[in-house]
Amino acid sequence: MPSDQIFITRKGYQKLQDDLAALKKRRPIIAQSILEAREKGDLKENAEYHAAKEESAHNERRIQEIEAKLGGARILEDQGEIPSDKAYIGATVTVKDDSGAEARYTLVDASESDPAKGWISISSPIGQALLGQGIDVKVKVPIGKAGYTLHILKITRE
Repeated sequence: MPSDQIFITRKGYQKLQDDLAALKKRRPIIAQSILEAREKGDLKENAEYHAAKEESAHNERRIQEIEAKLGGARILEDQGEIPSDKAYIGATVTVKDDSGAEARYTLVDASESDPAKGWISISSPIGQALLGQGIDVKVKVPIGKAGYTLHILKITRE
């Protein structure tokens, strides 16, 4: 049963698939590490064995997380015409802050978020403030004691 639906770019979907394939490739390597550590004797005091088991658990947890995301993923590019006059997921929004500095943010799902590239999650405070808003709207971002205001100058879809 798929988890909650997420909207993701085709590129982001492919990255998740690549990550999943890499994690699945690690399974036999980790299994071999566990086998070799097990052969070294007493499992209670065998740090290598416990480390390998922990790595296996972490790897399997990540596989499950990614499979759940892929199961509920909807590719943005396949969604038809998404209005470009409002800030929805996949939109690039140019804003000006209180000090007059401009910034560009692309609204994405949390799984694609990369603030260094300007890709912000729609669940982040800035993403939440911008989501669904139109051009020439001022939004309040609830960060810090008083928050701050962003003025939406332009919305594009790339």
